[in-house]
Amino acid sequence: MPQAGNRSYIYTYAHSEDETSLCGMELRCLFGREIPPAIFSSGTRVDVSRSPFIKERIDVIYEGDTLPEIYRQTEQVELEGKTFKVIFVKTNDLAPEHKVEYDERRVIEREIGLRIEGEADVNHPELVYGIVTLGGRWYFGAYHKNKATWFRQMKKPRSYSIALSTRVARAAVNMAVPRIAGVKMIDPCCGIGTVMVEALSMGIDIVGRDINPLIAAGARTNIAHFGFESEVTLGDIADITEHYDVAIVDMPYNLYSRITPEEQFAILTNTRRIADRVVIVAIEAMDEMIHSAGFTIIDRCIAKKGAFSRHLMLCE
Repeated sequence: MPQAGNRSYIYTYAHSEDETSLCGMELRCLFGREIPPAIFSSGTRVDVSRSPFIKERIDVIYEGDTLPEIYRQTEQVELEGKTFKVIFVKTNDLAPEHKVEYDERRVIEREIGLRIEGEADVNHPELVYGIVTLGGRWYFGAYHKNKATWFRQMKKPRSYSIALSTRVARAAVNMAVPRIAGVKMIDPCCGIGTVMVEALSMGIDIVGRDINPLIAAGARTNIAHFGFESEVTLGDIADITEHYDVAIVDMPYNLYSRITPEEQFAILTNTRRIADRVVIVAIEAMDEMIHSAGFTIIDRCIAKKGAFSRHLMLCE
């Protein structure tokens, strides 16, 4: 889970053109500020495998204005008998004319490796370190790569065409719950459970509900398929009596169902009743209806997939 502290962390990330808005909002929610392109430093620690966009994280141990400064400092690294590897992080903010080419990156890795007392193992190291340049300085520290665990969750035994994509669902969960500890979450229109599966894979305490018995059964099947456990109840959102810290509501779409504006508004007012914070997903902005339900929109983005777009609105 994200933790604030005195330690510095360097992150790299990437996204497709269609995901620019989605990625930007996820990172704002996780780090509490606008994030510059591709690489940035933060005092907030985030598990890199939570995000569909973050690629790497370096937990900074040493930093300096020049590589020789880093070389001298890495002589202090203690491995406690473990094998290691050094990786030069290719993503940086260098101007094109100052790009570090492949051969030079390998030389830098070797120079650091020679100064660390211990056994190097390029294939199966017990410890991995990274070296990266950012803002004219060099940084060295423990290296963490995104494991992309959600890829396995893209293939569900139960699915339907209008369900959120796994990447959008995962980003929405990060927007809704940037800090996991102690949070109680609900997906009151859970569909086949895409959001629930992503939240459960991050260790979030979430329950689901759906008014359609066949769809709710599909959600239970998907959750069990990936080895997770959670309650999926059957019924209308209006019948929920418990209160939750946060909800994600993927609004039923007029394009695919007969839901009326009155029914949409009822979903929003009931969400306001049962949750303090919500990410609303819809095929249109819905600002007036959201405000009428008692919410304030504090951030928003658009997730595109070809000609189809979804609006994600973070509300409190």
